[in-house]
Amino acid sequence: MKQRPGIYYTESQKALMWERWKMGESLQQIAQLFDRNHLSVSRILAETAGIRPAQRCRSQFALSLAEREEISRALATWRSIRSIACQLGRAPSTVRREIQRNGGQGCYRAAQADQATWDRARRPKMCKLVAKQKLADIVAGQLQLQWSPQQIAGWLKQAYAHKSYSAAHLAPEVNSAESQGVCVIDR
Repeated sequence: MKQRPGIYYTESQKALMWERWKMGESLQQIAQLFDRNHLSVSRILAETAGIRPAQRCRSQFALSLAEREEISRALATWRSIRSIACQLGRAPSTVRREIQRNGGQGCYRAAQADQATWDRARRPKMCKLVAKQKLADIVAGQLQLQWSPQQIAGWLKQAYAHKSYSAAHLAPEVNSAESQGVCVIDR
């Protein structure tokens, strides 16, 4: 069977779709603008349930691309993290985390770090219980034993301290799984 190529839209095309959708045009009319099938437009609009997503913007507290460029240049000249932080007016821990998240002192690249940060901030995020099947099976077993989400999170923290199952971040997902009748887990 021949596989069809993926249909990708630019941000400006998506903005035009949302404008036309807001004006009340049908999916077929919008799709004709791009010479595409209405299903490809439907997919874009259905991702957010027909509600235009808010414009993404960077937090005022996040490092800017210019600051990341300064970090990159300073690392190339072997300056210390403290001196870089002092120059930027940031805490040394902020600079250290930024460098560690994005390749370390030898591999840090400002543009790549900026794009990776932008990508990591994307919402919604995949639930850990969907992404990690083994973890989902463990949580499902404990829920069937009538354990509370807090008990499961505390137990995971002790029993799997060497794994990346952070109990602090997992408790809301366990609550969600419990309220949905573990339907997320039993797939």
